[in-house]
Amino acid sequence: MQEQIELKRSMGIWSGLALVIGTVIGSGIFFKQAGVLQDAGSSTMALLAWLTGGVITLAAALSIAEVGARLPKTGGLYSYIESLYGPTAGFLTGWMQVIVYAPAVIAAIAGYAAFLTANFLGLAPRDASWIAVIYILFVVTINLLENRVAAGFQVLTTSIKLIPIAVLIGYGLFFGKVDALGQTVHQVATAQNGGFGVAILATLFAYDGWILLANIAGEMKNPRRDLPRSLIFGVSIVVFAYVGVTYGVFHALPVEQIVKLQNNATFAVAQTAFGDFGGRALSLGIIISMLGTLNGKMLAFPRMAYAMAQDGLFPKYLSKLTKKTQVPTNAIASVGILAILLAIFYTDGVDRLSDLAIFAIWIFYTAAFFGVFILRRKAKIDGTDKLDTLFKSPLYPLMPLVAIFGAIFVLYSTIVSDIYGVSISLIMVLLGLPVFFYYRKKNNVLR
Repeated sequence: MQEQIELKRSMGIWSGLALVIGTVIGSGIFFKQAGVLQDAGSSTMALLAWLTGGVITLAAALSIAEVGARLPKTGGLYSYIESLYGPTAGFLTGWMQVIVYAPAVIAAIAGYAAFLTANFLGLAPRDASWIAVIYILFVVTINLLENRVAAGFQVLTTSIKLIPIAVLIGYGLFFGKVDALGQTVHQVATAQNGGFGVAILATLFAYDGWILLANIAGEMKNPRRDLPRSLIFGVSIVVFAYVGVTYGVFHALPVEQIVKLQNNATFAVAQTAFGDFGGRALSLGIIISMLGTLNGKMLAFPRMAYAMAQDGLFPKYLSKLTKKTQVPTNAIASVGILAILLAIFYTDGVDRLSDLAIFAIWIFYTAAFFGVFILRRKAKIDGTDKLDTLFKSPLYPLMPLVAIFGAIFVLYSTIVSDIYGVSISLIMVLLGLPVFFYYRKKNNVLR
């Protein structure tokens, strides 16, 4: 009889916090201020956009925290949708994330980190492609070891990335000489100036990624307790960091200069504070930050593929756990290979591919937020409601409703601005149906 190998429950609250913070905070916190400012039209409205996006994200995290506490399974969003709406909807959720979004976003992050690294080292831009491959291989190798190694690396990189964030906030607050509030952007309206709604949309995309914590629930020591805490505290810290850095930059530089500098605004603040050393130190901090984000993606996404394979909806080899490390080795290697292939052969298209997948993912987010109402109603009907022992989203039903309306706003805005991309996204989702029917028949999945 073959020995049953299970995922190792070794991750606690600190690993959870590091995954939430480290996965969300990549490079966007250092580059998004000018874009949001242009759309919002003034520094006050830009800060309000970041805060509004943060409130919506926190409401979403509170909602998923309750769903996750009731359904503490490995697989995250796939497992939630599968439990709530059945295997077809669950499969399409995982299909879009594992086959399209995961390799695309990993390749995109690795490619951008590699480009910054090439600049930092004075190498030619063409060298960025092999640096990207090295970065992906590096995080794959870390994740093939015991999960505590990847979790430890996540804690380390998250701690390091918080240093430049704290410096930018501190310098802006205490040494900035510009009024952070009330500055107006005086410029000719362009296609980039989308208004307050578009500014909020940009912040919501910058806040995205926190839900990946749910993918590793099966490896947390106490997921019913630690998953909600990690989500809530982690998202709260991220919101504080985004709003804080934005306020610090607005307090240090006039808005017209921020718009003119675009992605170089935070570098200008760092160079003002510490000279050329500050700019290079910030570049290094961003590279480390992106490596942490890369590791978080590689830690989370293969667990979804593993859960789907366990349910008989993906190739069986993806459900294999290595006896020594107790991690889904084949799933990790497969996601890594797909990302490397994209990084090598589809460099110019990975950003667009990941953008296309986001619309479909937000459809499944919306469905998961409705899950709070479904699970509460079901528990009440069958008499199994144990709200005293489970995490309960506060201010119910306000929090899940805020999350739902925020998600609908994202979907509506995307449809209005990119109907072609939306159509491609939906087609990519539907392409998963024949694959689902094949594996359901092959493995006799009856659920």
